[in-house]
Amino acid sequence: MSAKFERAQKLYVLAWLDFDLIKAGELVGLTALELALNDRYGGKELLRRRQFVAEKAEQETRPIRKGEKWWVENATFADLLKYIVEHYGLTDSQVPMNQRCGSPSSVIGLLTGTTRPSLAEIRNDLAHGIPFRELPWAGLLELIRDLINYAYR
Repeated sequence: MSAKFERAQKLYVLAWLDFDLIKAGELVGLTALELALNDRYGGKELLRRRQFVAEKAEQETRPIRKGEKWWVENATFADLLKYIVEHYGLTDSQVPMNQRCGSPSSVIGLLTGTTRPSLAEIRNDLAHGIPFRELPWAGLLELIRDLINYAYR
């Protein structure tokens, strides 16, 4: 995982030569974070979803629906970000970036989606939208590093 994150850092360094590369660095960093979350929490979220769907189907005495099976197997980046807050109790005070610098806004809001744009929305805009339209996100790579370190603590 560190090699994937180092690619994002290299792109940030190269952005000194060509500023457009900073957006590519942000996207590579968010991709590394998504891979880390899938590696650490994807299986646990899959099990939690399977149990939830099975219990619901059993209570309603029916088979598991096709849409429920799809939902179980396809946890999104946003789902995994919420998972570390809801099931592992990540708080703003546990994020080293907040400890060092203080933060005027909640990092947890970026993870759960209560702050707009959320981290998942930023990633989706970079991957599927117009990535070169906006200015770089201040502190994004540092936050990604802290979240990857939290996942592998």
